[in-house]
Amino acid sequence: MPLPLYLLALAAFAMGTSEFMLAGLLPDIASDLGVTIGTAGTLTTAFATGMIVGAPLMAGLARNRPGRSSLLGFVLVFAAAHVVGAVTPSFPVLLATRVVAALANAGFLAVALTTAATLVAPDKKGRALAVLLSGTTLAVIAGVPGGSLLGALLGWRATFWAVAALCLPAAIGVLTRIPALPVHQGAAGGPALRAELARLTSPRLLLVMLLGALVNAATFASFTFLAPVVTGTAELGELWVPVTLVLFGVGAYAGVTVAGRLSDRHPGPVVAVGGPLLLIGWPALAVLAHRPVALLTLVFVLGALSFALGSTLIARVLYEAAGAPTMAGSYATAALNVGAAAGPLVAATTLGTAAGDLGPLWASGLLVLVALLVAVPLRGVITAGRSSEVLQ
Repeated sequence: MPLPLYLLALAAFAMGTSEFMLAGLLPDIASDLGVTIGTAGTLTTAFATGMIVGAPLMAGLARNRPGRSSLLGFVLVFAAAHVVGAVTPSFPVLLATRVVAALANAGFLAVALTTAATLVAPDKKGRALAVLLSGTTLAVIAGVPGGSLLGALLGWRATFWAVAALCLPAAIGVLTRIPALPVHQGAAGGPALRAELARLTSPRLLLVMLLGALVNAATFASFTFLAPVVTGTAELGELWVPVTLVLFGVGAYAGVTVAGRLSDRHPGPVVAVGGPLLLIGWPALAVLAHRPVALLTLVFVLGALSFALGSTLIARVLYEAAGAPTMAGSYATAALNVGAAAGPLVAATTLGTAAGDLGPLWASGLLVLVALLVAVPLRGVITAGRSSEVLQ
């Protein structure tokens, strides 16, 4: 894989750290800025909303600009938003910086996904996507626990400064190593924006986007609420929470890496094996969560399966959206983040039920079941045509 892909992954690492780090910082932010924890939690909602809206919006605005300048601009705006967030004493300003950072993150990922596909051979899109997403999974492994530790030692503002600092080598790498060529053939030689948006009428594209969103929703439904399961159901100490999150992240990295070598030519086996195993795995975790060894083992396995299946489906989005060279990445980004936003909302509705802290795990199983029920009867639709091998 070419070096520029790894530089894009570095930026994805910084942005992934920012996306996930708030889970361990909300109490300190709420106390420092004089708001409730519930109000501070809207920072997460604002970021997710900005990601969903920002992916197609930013990709559309950047479609006639060279990929390098667009990527550089998004990284610098992302860094600037964190600098402002690190110094502001105002919660509304901090909330606004999260929206701006999310828009920049969404724009970066949308352009980066498309750029990554142009840096490799046409049949290597899945491997390129795996390298790019490895930055996000490494953020779960190292960035988020490191951010939480830094916040505990130096305060939450230090974590914002650290994210801004991580953007600098990424910006230098983009400036010096990413080709200056446009992401597409140019406004005159490439398809018009209306034609690219028209790809969204393709049943196969919509289906793989829906499946990717459902699998990602299942992933984040449980990931968001793992801490109460660790400290409550499993009766482990609070120090085991970051350990559990790291295990999930290590599994996710392994899953993305393995799937990246299979998703281009053999997506069918990944979906056919990963889907049913996830359907069994999430309920199994709910049943066995009171056993620490089983909990930690299953968290690793489910992290691997979730990201292997999710990254494979998102790679299929890039294939199905091949006729939309500048917008394909935004479709993939939107699918990922619709799932990331919807999953925790679905899971939250289960917390007040008899299932208690285990409710999100059952919700994840239900979301995977819905994905499989959607996929199976429409197998013929999504496997028809040269580019559709999703469930073959």
